[in-house]
Amino acid sequence: MTDFVDSLGPGLFRLVTAGRDAQVHDVVLAVPDEAAGRPGEIVLGAGTTAAPDAIALLERADAADASGVVLKAPLAPEIVAAAGRLGPALIELQPETSWTHVIWLVRAAIDHAHAPPGESGDDLFALADAAAEIADAPVTLEDARSRVLAYSGLQDSTDPARVSTIVGRRVPPQVIAHLRACGVFRKLARSSNPVLVPAGPDGMLPRLVIPVRAGGEWLGSIWVVAKTPIPPDRVERLTDLASVVALHLLRLRAETGVARRASADQLRTALRDGTTPIPSRPPWRVVALGGETGDLRRRLDLWEAITHRFGWHRPLLTDLDDTLYAVLSAPAAPTRDAGTLPWLDDVLTRVRTHDPALYATAGGLARTPADLPRSRAEAAELAALVSSGHLSPGLHLLDDTWDAVVVERARKATGTTLLGGPLPALQSHDETHGTAFLPTLAAWLDHYGDTKGTAHALDVHPNTLRHRLKRMTEVTPLDLTSPQTRLALRLQLTTLLA
Repeated sequence: MTDFVDSLGPGLFRLVTAGRDAQVHDVVLAVPDEAAGRPGEIVLGAGTTAAPDAIALLERADAADASGVVLKAPLAPEIVAAAGRLGPALIELQPETSWTHVIWLVRAAIDHAHAPPGESGDDLFALADAAAEIADAPVTLEDARSRVLAYSGLQDSTDPARVSTIVGRRVPPQVIAHLRACGVFRKLARSSNPVLVPAGPDGMLPRLVIPVRAGGEWLGSIWVVAKTPIPPDRVERLTDLASVVALHLLRLRAETGVARRASADQLRTALRDGTTPIPSRPPWRVVALGGETGDLRRRLDLWEAITHRFGWHRPLLTDLDDTLYAVLSAPAAPTRDAGTLPWLDDVLTRVRTHDPALYATAGGLARTPADLPRSRAEAAELAALVSSGHLSPGLHLLDDTWDAVVVERARKATGTTLLGGPLPALQSHDETHGTAFLPTLAAWLDHYGDTKGTAHALDVHPNTLRHRLKRMTEVTPLDLTSPQTRLALRLQLTTLLA
């Protein structure tokens, strides 16, 4: 945390308490009465001035395992004392500093630190600055999914929509709705002409949007906050700059693809042999992800889109043995953070309204990398039960469906060869005479010999059931007094009736 504060400039920030040792990968604005951040996040306490409110924010950030909290000076002694006993670092901001400036500064530091390999990340920020100089207005560069790739340092004439876009790294939903209503995305996808966007909700200023295209493909856009109209000659220069941005977006896409493949290879090795570290803290759960499509490439594209859409921007996804896997974090404290099991449960609930065939099966807890292959194998076993129809699509945990896995393992070990006992004779009778002795015996065992329950399960009269049982004893000796015999019979019946 000391290096992070020093990189932002000691003239603006002072590290009051170092807090827990944690890397910083994101920044969020504090929202009253809501969870304050997540692991790896810096929480900006904009508008938090009273000591009780500041202490409450620190406590909420501590409960959420956030990395740090930024508050404006002067800090009351009780605030410093509270920070000393809590986990998040406390960072003091000089009183005359604008929170908007802090947002740009912290976000830029984080985005530059997490830029893709190579020079594309820095180049895009430089291009955003160049576009801002041409337009004399703030600029963001976005991809075709409205995700922010870079932004200019120019702060004048900004608006809340720009702040939310940069902090959240994507355009806010209410702004997206406004843009769709104006037909902006349709125009960008079909034409290379600049698009003027009128003022929108929550104080959003007008925008000039320059499409970025290459070979007819829409790659992204240059968004200019146009508080006043941009002169035509500058619009033309921005349009020329769009071709340069296109080249960098193509290179960024290639670099991202290489990085994604490298990450997938590393994760694949970890799931196979348990010796390779993964970029996430233990414990974990390995999850098999599936759906109706049998094509692995399409399945991977689908789940990547789902994870990005619901906030998991660096998903741990890979394929192994024709199955798609994700590695989820499994923190001790319940949380719905992206990349956790509760988050996946919520995501599946939402997306299965449109695609009910989607499912996820989670193996047992993996506390060390050596446990990952075992968790992966368990997830694969559950996925096979979903594919075979023994479990319905949805989210299944080994903790909840262990019995189905045990029975399936036993069924496979039992095999289809009958070693002896009454089943060969009963099977032969069913095949020759069209009787239903095998399913009758299975139902009887499932209902612990309860005549009424067995008859109801078979949809027959109890007297019909009694007659069948009597006939079965006439066909072959049937001694069901031994628990071991009953278990062996039920396992073999599971195999025969699968």
